[in-house]
Order: sequence, then C-alpha cells, then structure tokens
Amino acid sequence: MNAVIVAVLVMLVLSLLRVNVVFALLVGALAGGLSGGLSFADTVTSFTEGLGEGATIALSYAMLGGFAVAISRTGIPELLVAGVLKIVNRDGETTRASLAKVLIVLALLAMSIFSQNLIPIHIAFIPLLVPPILHVMNELRIDRRLIAAVLTFGLTAPYILLPYGFGLIFHETIHEQMELAGLAIDMADIPRAMALPVAGLAAGLAIAIFFSYRKPRDYQKRTTNIVEIQKRTASMKDVIVTVVALIAALYAQVATDSMIIGALAGILVLYVFGAMKWREADDVLSEGMRMMAFIGFVMISANGFASVLKATGAIESLVGGVSDLFAGNQGVAALAMLLVGLVVTMGIGSSFATIPIIAAIFVPMSLEFGFSTIAIIALVGTASALGDAGSPASDSTLGPTAGLNVDGQHNHIWDTVVPTFIHYNIPLVIFGWIAVMLLG
Repeated sequence: MNAVIVAVLVMLVLSLLRVNVVFALLVGALAGGLSGGLSFADTVTSFTEGLGEGATIALSYAMLGGFAVAISRTGIPELLVAGVLKIVNRDGETTRASLAKVLIVLALLAMSIFSQNLIPIHIAFIPLLVPPILHVMNELRIDRRLIAAVLTFGLTAPYILLPYGFGLIFHETIHEQMELAGLAIDMADIPRAMALPVAGLAAGLAIAIFFSYRKPRDYQKRTTNIVEIQKRTASMKDVIVTVVALIAALYAQVATDSMIIGALAGILVLYVFGAMKWREADDVLSEGMRMMAFIGFVMISANGFASVLKATGAIESLVGGVSDLFAGNQGVAALAMLLVGLVVTMGIGSSFATIPIIAAIFVPMSLEFGFSTIAIIALVGTASALGDAGSPASDSTLGPTAGLNVDGQHNHIWDTVVPTFIHYNIPLVIFGWIAVMLLG
C-alpha cells in the first residue's frame, strides 16, 4: 500500500480513537516513512527537520493569542456578551431565544469571514469571543457542532474565493506555483474557477444549520480551564483604542507579511494608549500562549508529518498511479485526483502548505488529460482547500475547538473534525469535480 495512504490512515484512525492529534501525527509519520522504504533513523530525521518549518506559524498563533487576551482585558467581550444576554433574558420568550440563536450564529459567521479578508487576524478572534458566550449557548441549548461548522466555513470559504487578506496570499500562491509547474494563468480566473467549489461549502453549511444540528443539545454547567481574568467595564476610550489596535495590527501584518509583527503592533497600541497596563504584559502573553499552545504543537507536528511524506516520494507515485490507471477518461481522472488531494491534504492540514505539492504534480498530469487552464485552477485550488476544511491538523478545525472546548465538553475529532469533514470535504469533492468537468 502507498506510504501516503498508510500514514494518513494511521493518523486518522488514531485520531478517531481519541488519541492525541500530535501523537497520532507522529505515529502516522513513522508508519508512512517505514512503509515508504525509509529507515527508522531516516524517518525520524525527516520528521525532525520538518518541525522547524512550523515554528513561525506556531509563534504567530501564540502572539495572536496574546493579542486576543489583551483585547479581552479591555472589557469589550463583556459588552458583546451583555448585548446578547439582554435579548436572551427577557421572560424566557421563545421568540427572543430563537432570535438570540440566530444572532450568535450570524455574529460568529461574520467575524470568521472578516478574519480572513477584512481584518486578517485569522483564528485569534475565537478565544476572544467564543469562551465568554459559552454559558449563553448552554442556556439556549445550541449544539456546539453547529458553531464549529459555522466557524470553519468562515475560516475557509472567504479566502478560497476572495483575493483579499489571506485570500490574496492563497490566490498568489496558486498563481506562483502553477506558473512554476509550467502553466501561465490569470489571477482573475481564480475566483471564477473556485466559485462552484465554494458553493459546495455553502451547501454544506446550510445542511449543518437547517438539518444536522438544528436540534437542541444539553451541556453541563462547568467552569472553564482558562485562567479567570479581572473583569472591567469597557469605556469609550477602550473601544477606540481597540479599534486603533486592530487597524495597527492589520497594517503591520500587511506591511511586513508577518502575523507575529501584526500581533505585536496591536498589543503595543493597547499598552501605549493605556487600554492595558505594562505590568500585565507577562500574564497576558503567557495566557495567550497557553490558549494557542495546542494548535502550535499540532501545526509543528503536521510540518514534520509532511516532511516525511515528501521524503518517501510516495506522493508522486500515488499520483502517477492514478494517471496511468485512468488515462483517457477525464471524468474518472479528475475525481481520482481530487481524492488523492483529499488524502494528501488531510495529513498535511494546510492548504497553503499543500499548494506547492499539488500544483507541481497535478498541473503536468492535468495537461496530459487535456483539461483547460481554468479547469486545472479549479482542480488545484479544490484539492488544496480540502486540507483546511476537515483535517485534524488544520488550524481551521483546531481554532474552533480551542474556543468551544474551554470547559472540556467539545471533542476535537468527533465534535469538530468529523462534522466539518462530512459537511465540507464531501461537498468540496463533489462540487469541485463538477466545476472541473464544466470548465474542462
């Protein structure tokens, strides 16, 4: 059996058995390396060498966590929660409870969308907004799997479709890597090519909201495992300074192309203008890092996992086998390539990290099958996006879990990964295939 399939299957099975994701990635990498012909020592070396590539993103998330906690210390989350409570706690009216549910879903959906294109803070808003309203969601008996689906949609669909914020990076990466693979493309064609796959994500979101998780679900009243912070009432000055901090973070991130510098700029604005006190700096950064530590370790491990898969050469042989097996049949070949992309990206967990691998292999193979340029864009873009939509190692699934599991009642695999895989990865494959065939 191909080493990529072995590695991903081992990782997924262990994850489904509730084994820690970091441990599952490590064991999966060892299984893939050994089955791919690498010695134990070479497998460990490849895994270790790949870890360094995840250090930057891990530190980025730690700093974003610090920024999120710094904003939470201003009292602004309490203002947001108070607004929701005013709607919920009025004589327990069913209409108002339903309105509150809609408000929460729409607010979190809007924030997750804005976090990709408008205010590119990515998942940093989740620990800022979600934990404070968990008790409200418990009162309303909202299924947290629904919220996980909503957040993951907002964290993936906007950047896949729109060339702004993280979307610009995604589109530029597709453009650059496809040209390196020997196919010149127009950036303007990417949104058109990805429109139908994103429609698949929207269909999955609608199913999750209106069918899968519409029924109430009960949770226990528990204290969170996040350190209690000193509550304060946000003043108008705090609100203004926070807005300025967000703008500063956005500008610094775009100017330097670094989430680390962006988060640092936002934190400094909060401190310099008095929204936060300097003596609280250590507590704020430490708490933010603790919140994001799990995500950081998973992302670092995922890079090691990807490094082992590359070292085995099994990705190329897997795709080559597909090419030989379905030569002359465009429809079956396109579906097979998407399924291969699903296997590869499920293990790596990052669409951005997967694009170079997918483009280098899929572009020449797609040209052999006679696909049009825009169809190849849809194929590469969809195959890459599969990793973010439902992988245990994706920050788009890890982020929602980090916010929803602060009281220990939301399992990463069964309550986030499985729901998002069903509602997003499956529609992505189906709609991506339709897009390739229509544009082919």
